[in-house]
Amino acid sequence: MEKERRYVLPIMQNTMKYSIQKKDFTEKTNKPDTDTINILMVDDLKENLIALEAVLSSPSYHLVTARSGEEALKCILKQDFAVILLDVQMPGLNGFETAKLIKARKRSKDIPIIFITAISQDMEHVLHGYSVGAIDYIFKPFNPETLKQKVEQFVKIYKSHTECLKRSEWKKSIELEEVHNKLNRTSGDLYKTETLSKVVAETLLDTIVTFNESGVILSINPMVKKMFGYNVEELIGNNLATILPVVKQEGDRMALLSMLSFTKSGVGKILEGVGLRKDQNRFPVDVQMGKAIIEDTPLFVCTIRDVTERKEIEKIKNQQFNLLKKVVEERTLDLLSTNEKLKAEIKERKKAADDLIVSHELLKKIFEASPCLKVIRSIRTGRFMDVNKTWLQHTGYDYETVKDQVFDWALYTWGDENKVDFASPGWNKTLSNLKVTYQSKNGERRWGLLSTEIIELQNEACVLIVVNDITERENLEKEMVRLDRLNLIGEMAAGIAHEIRNPMTTVHGFLQMWKSNNQPLSPEFIDIMLDELDRANSIIKEFLTLAKNKASNKTKQSLNRIVEAILPLITAEANLAGKRVQQFLEPCPDLLLDEKEIRQLFLNLALNGLEAMELGGILTVRTYTEQEMVILEVKDSGNGIKPDILDKIGTPFFTTKDQGTGMGLAVCYSIADRHQAKIKVQTGHEGTSFFICFDRYLDENLHLNGEKK
Repeated sequence: MEKERRYVLPIMQNTMKYSIQKKDFTEKTNKPDTDTINILMVDDLKENLIALEAVLSSPSYHLVTARSGEEALKCILKQDFAVILLDVQMPGLNGFETAKLIKARKRSKDIPIIFITAISQDMEHVLHGYSVGAIDYIFKPFNPETLKQKVEQFVKIYKSHTECLKRSEWKKSIELEEVHNKLNRTSGDLYKTETLSKVVAETLLDTIVTFNESGVILSINPMVKKMFGYNVEELIGNNLATILPVVKQEGDRMALLSMLSFTKSGVGKILEGVGLRKDQNRFPVDVQMGKAIIEDTPLFVCTIRDVTERKEIEKIKNQQFNLLKKVVEERTLDLLSTNEKLKAEIKERKKAADDLIVSHELLKKIFEASPCLKVIRSIRTGRFMDVNKTWLQHTGYDYETVKDQVFDWALYTWGDENKVDFASPGWNKTLSNLKVTYQSKNGERRWGLLSTEIIELQNEACVLIVVNDITERENLEKEMVRLDRLNLIGEMAAGIAHEIRNPMTTVHGFLQMWKSNNQPLSPEFIDIMLDELDRANSIIKEFLTLAKNKASNKTKQSLNRIVEAILPLITAEANLAGKRVQQFLEPCPDLLLDEKEIRQLFLNLALNGLEAMELGGILTVRTYTEQEMVILEVKDSGNGIKPDILDKIGTPFFTTKDQGTGMGLAVCYSIADRHQAKIKVQTGHEGTSFFICFDRYLDENLHLNGEKK
């Protein structure tokens, strides 16, 4: 520390002119402007920091001082710096350790570090400084102007780098090329500045030799001992080639020292050469020669400088420069790659935006062109956000009347005429094909199928109301029902007339014959007349069975018991016809049944099945439960029912039998309807199956419906 203090006074004397020029520096605030450059100065001696402040003081710089490596690291964590001036010898963390920690951080690894020391000039320490990331190594006492120029160069690099980062992304590749060119120029300037600095600061450390035209050494300074290993007395009178055997001649080639050429062309130049130590080790040197004439005798003075360290430093600098060049090239490639990815992303986003516009247009066209009535209604405010043309056409309202207005569009459920209240708070139901009625502006009542869906539009919860207008279909169905009733009445009238006319004709004929002959009728003719009257009476009785308002005596009883009671009769009929009956009756729950009507239904289906089969046919009777249904199945093994006949099954007076009335299946369908059961038919080449499906919970449903009423 004492050795370092010896340099403080000269440094302060050399920098007085800078402190005078900047006398108002101390009057300014220490708070930097937004455009000032941060420079960190690290030294454990306050007087050294004052000297550095005097040299580097500038309105463009914000000088930050630190008295230790730990304090310097804290400063770097808080802000960025263009350059760091770092003392090597400090208590605690020394300069090398501090630099190593700075370079270890990603944020601060690229900050240039200049070592300033007065302790050791050994090559080992210099190399150590460069190895931990330093960009320069300056020995005290230093030339203030040289230090200021070096800092200015690094500040220029920092400013250039900062401006480069602020420019637009698409200009980065060009700016990186400009930075690369600036780095080349800066490297040349740094080399020149370093050479001048070494000439000024280290001249006294060179070997100075005085010799004549023949190269005989006349005098030499004591530095020769340290540089070459010779004592002064050993070289006086010897030739200069003893310590300088090789000098670079014109054409940048090394050649043995020729005094004629050397003294003729080397004056005023700095030549490279090879020094030879006493131990025969060679090392690179720079030689600068001057000429003087004393008493008409030409004398030559040359300085020999050991440039081994400089060559090593240049080697390290070249490595650092190549590394920096490689980093710049890699960064350029990264920026180009990022630019390409950005272009691709912009293209994808543009395509997505175009697709979204097309999608919106398509959805708008679908919304407008839909044949259904469509409304988008806000759940919170109740206003109509949009309606389509079909809605306007069917309701008769104008678009301006309902757009963005709270419009009470009344919809009522079919049958009970309950209003579908969209205005109720928190309404969020989803409906599907609910049959409703609505009223147009002119008072016309129309029918439709209502469906709703909850959607979000412009960050607002809405309900999409869709009504499929079925007014024309309803009117058409009503007309079809009316026509079907008239047609059915006509067919039934024709059937009844046909069936009743035949027996009436027979009775009428016998009575006419009795009147004309005036003779009593024979018992045989009377029996025929009675049979015909009984036949007419049975037809009327079966026709009355079709009536829906016929009184039924329903009690809760077993379907299997009713079937088992009638099975012996069916079996007997089958045996007489050479056919068989098989039964599979599974346990079933009791049902609300009219025993007489169920017997008639089962008997009609069983007899029809027996008549449909050939000799040896099998009639299968089965009862079982399936989910909520109790099923009675009657299956024959006949040839099946033709498709053109299948649609007419159950129509009164339609029959394929020669002696049938066509009322049997019609009665079966009427009985099933009174028991709220369904009849299903399956037919094919292997036979026909009739399924009578009873609701097993019919009594409970009736009870619940009674409570609701």
